[in-house]
Amino acid sequence: MGIETELTIVSGLPRSGTSLMMQMLASGGMDVVTDAIRAADSDNPRGYLEYERVKKTKEDPSWIPESRGKVVKMVSSLLYDLPDSERCRVVFMRREIDEVLESQEKMLRRLGRPSAPADAMRRSFAIHLERLFRWLPTQPRLSVLVVNYNRLIADPRPEIERVVAFLDGRPDPAGMLTAIDPTLYRNRVSPTVA
Repeated sequence: MGIETELTIVSGLPRSGTSLMMQMLASGGMDVVTDAIRAADSDNPRGYLEYERVKKTKEDPSWIPESRGKVVKMVSSLLYDLPDSERCRVVFMRREIDEVLESQEKMLRRLGRPSAPADAMRRSFAIHLERLFRWLPTQPRLSVLVVNYNRLIADPRPEIERVVAFLDGRPDPAGMLTAIDPTLYRNRVSPTVA
């Protein structure tokens, strides 16, 4: 088993840098699975690179075999829906939670949708991530690399090297680097994250 026969998943909370990592892997020469249904907008000017069928994986995982050897984006809550038979590599994006909350709030405001109180969302995300990171190590079919979004933007090369090694050297690091545009890092709350 290797990268060519496994599904590579970019995951994380919404607004945690998953679109950026998808763009980086595409720029690094990896095939990404996207249907372009969700168009680029002011919140994500380079596009979301999503695939709608991912949202229905629990009911219909038939999209997975044709996606092996490629990269797909999957929000963290959907990781539980992956079939037990599937071997996957998960590049999991972690971002300073206050930046995630601020970014989500701005996007919802632009869309004219209400947002939940920040404290309630912070608690909800903390519970979700704690549960998820207890569950992931119990899933031998899932290999996980956590990438810190804040460090990636501040000093991309070490994080890129980690991703390249995790993906068996497949993405080109120079290509990945070209996808990073620090001017798009607009919801900066604090300089570092643990």
